[in-house]
Amino acid sequence: MTAKTFALAGFFALTAGAALAQDAEITGDAEAGDRVFRRCMACHAVGPDAKTKVGPVLNGVIGRTAGTHADFEYSDAMIEAGANGMAWTPEELDAYLLAPKDHVPGTKMAFPGLRKDEDRANVIAYLATFSEDGSSTGEGS
Repeated sequence: MTAKTFALAGFFALTAGAALAQDAEITGDAEAGDRVFRRCMACHAVGPDAKTKVGPVLNGVIGRTAGTHADFEYSDAMIEAGANGMAWTPEELDAYLLAPKDHVPGTKMAFPGLRKDEDRANVIAYLATFSEDGSSTGEGS
């Protein structure tokens, strides 16, 4: 795949992902998700001052095409998933957070997953409260 083709695929996947994310219902409790996210903070950050760590910044992750945050070097598997149209809808995040290495074999994410449905729903609701620049979206408040 050429760089131009990859860029176009990423654009269309991002557009489709944003549309899907807008239609998806966020059912969790963002406040409870803040507590669940503490397990993620060793590798990920959110908020206005978030910086890339072992994992990418998760501001604006809902609707983002997988493997596309500019300041992170993703695994080939995650880049390929994004190029094939994978976008972080609430449903996709739920499946990934259940068992990351099963959902995207070859991912760099070492975390084994969140087994409880409620924990995944809550952390997704929490992530939905952050826009791309880290400011509050007003969701889940």
